[in-house]
Amino acid sequence: MANDNKKLLLLPGDGIGPEVMVEVKRVIDWLDRNRGIIFDVSEGLVGGASIDAHGTPLTDETMAQALAVDAVLLGAVGGPKWDDLPFEQKPERGLLRLRKDMELFANLRPAVVFDALAEASTLKLDVVKGLDIMIVRELTGGVYFGEPRGIETLPDGSRRGVNTQVYDTHEIERIARVAFELARKRSNRVCSAEKANVMESGVLWREEVQKVRNEEYPDVELSHMYADNCAMQLVRNPRQFDVIVTDNLFGDILSDEAAMLTGSLGMLPSASLGGADENGHRLALYEPVHGSAPDIAGKGQANPLAVVLSFAMCLRYSLDMVEEADAIEAAVKAVLDGGLRTADIMQPDKARVSTRVMGEALVRELGKVAD
Repeated sequence: MANDNKKLLLLPGDGIGPEVMVEVKRVIDWLDRNRGIIFDVSEGLVGGASIDAHGTPLTDETMAQALAVDAVLLGAVGGPKWDDLPFEQKPERGLLRLRKDMELFANLRPAVVFDALAEASTLKLDVVKGLDIMIVRELTGGVYFGEPRGIETLPDGSRRGVNTQVYDTHEIERIARVAFELARKRSNRVCSAEKANVMESGVLWREEVQKVRNEEYPDVELSHMYADNCAMQLVRNPRQFDVIVTDNLFGDILSDEAAMLTGSLGMLPSASLGGADENGHRLALYEPVHGSAPDIAGKGQANPLAVVLSFAMCLRYSLDMVEEADAIEAAVKAVLDGGLRTADIMQPDKARVSTRVMGEALVRELGKVAD
């Protein structure tokens, strides 16, 4: 029976990563005790922690573990301690290797505004209240990886920087399928963002996304929007969107913009998914959007809710435990509605609590909402 247990690899990493991961373990233990869901949990080092222990930001052994489990949950990497290392040895290279070797091409960035935190947004309450959108960003192609690239010196002594925006049909098709599949589980609407008015790669993107929709997902509503207009609409009327699918460069920008609509970076989870095998299983990495926050590491001030919500995404998208994912998200809402706040989301007349107290309160609420 043990072989049927879902296999998880926890990589707490650096800074506040280990602190917030403790609270995920608390939730895993609750599921074990109260739901009889036993996870086969292993733990490894990544980033600066791995550099200090092994001299490399990610060992081959840990990489092999990541390829063998059902999902990887990461805390955070990096910090000033390792700033002077050469580029190829920096903590962030561990995360980049995970993404590369696991072939994680689809980045999922939800932007959800909890009612209790809606006033924290810089936008008006009536604009952001109830916001729930998902940005699907292509992660391994486009201008960040295209060739040729580099900086060259011209005959007159001036210099030229070159980056190439390039996409192939299969890269667009597979990210489009992820977006359409997600939309089917949400409000069944996809908006594809590109710059088809000025970029040939954008024309191809629009045509291939439309083709995938017509041939495979005729039930899903598809619209197209230029990426600059999409950026404007995210600020003007973000609730018009359900799922937004876009390329690497525009996805990088739009997902950060959408994140700030929520007003609380410490609350945001993310997922990076690979391709499905013959059994439908995908390699996947889940991580909070916040960084390692070395200035508050070890002080018990970190917000654990983003990594807990990342674990909820893991349950939903990798382990097909939708009911448990719903329960965790409902518990997060209940904790916030009850007035508990960590320092990053503190509001007037609310109760400021530590990382541990927030985690304990979450588990208590989990027991209530799951009854």
